[in-house]
Amino acid sequence: MWGIIPAAGVGSRIQPLAFSKELLPVGSRSENGTQRPRAVSEYLVERMIRGGATRLCFVISADKCDLVQYFGNSIGGVHICYVVQPRPAGLCDALFQAMHLIDAREQVLVGLPDTVWFPEDGFAALPNDELSFLLFDVERPELFDAVLTDGAGEVREIRVKSVDPQTSWVWGGFKLSGVILRELYELWQRRSPRDEYLGTLVNAYLAEGGAARGVGRGEEYVDVGTLNGYWNAIRMLENRNRAVDETSGPELAWSRSG
Repeated sequence: MWGIIPAAGVGSRIQPLAFSKELLPVGSRSENGTQRPRAVSEYLVERMIRGGATRLCFVISADKCDLVQYFGNSIGGVHICYVVQPRPAGLCDALFQAMHLIDAREQVLVGLPDTVWFPEDGFAALPNDELSFLLFDVERPELFDAVLTDGAGEVREIRVKSVDPQTSWVWGGFKLSGVILRELYELWQRRSPRDEYLGTLVNAYLAEGGAARGVGRGEEYVDVGTLNGYWNAIRMLENRNRAVDETSGPELAWSRSG
């Protein structure tokens, strides 16, 4: 199973930084018995591995060498590769940059590296061989991609940063097969202009007879791409740590060689 991590954006909402926004320190982790600052993107990496990912692909811009230096070639025994997105052109373009690596029979997890969410094993709730979204109930759904579903969990529409989202449930990650990834790519190629946002492409996919499922297993979700979101994430992690007393599971073994 692949995990695709789109990380080519410039992070304009939280600049200026002297490093890639995906390396913004949020919380900490224990490494060889010592507490170290934790990059925000580590949370997504950990969640993908818990969800079954055996390979990870960061989609980066040409100037994000610090991500390569930070993560290296593996983490927790899971191999990492990097694909360069020539220019930031939205989530759809980033996702399809990695498509040539993925066999049609494989499963794919996708998440956003500047978010922190719980539960850590949320991806495990998503079924194989479907397009499925991990949903979170948030206070400001108009800031995200709100997902409208029917009583059975079938996705009816994704409302992209709409002033009238009609639901408080938003997606924080998704899973699909290599077959569906190619179907979305072929649809994206046919559309003009090509979709920047995943939500508009998925809406077109649904209109052509495709199907998607929403799974409301998310507990908490914070976008760390703004200063307010950064402080909300810090508070959420502090509250979580007090509540569970650091019992979130085994530490990941790091390797930065290569």
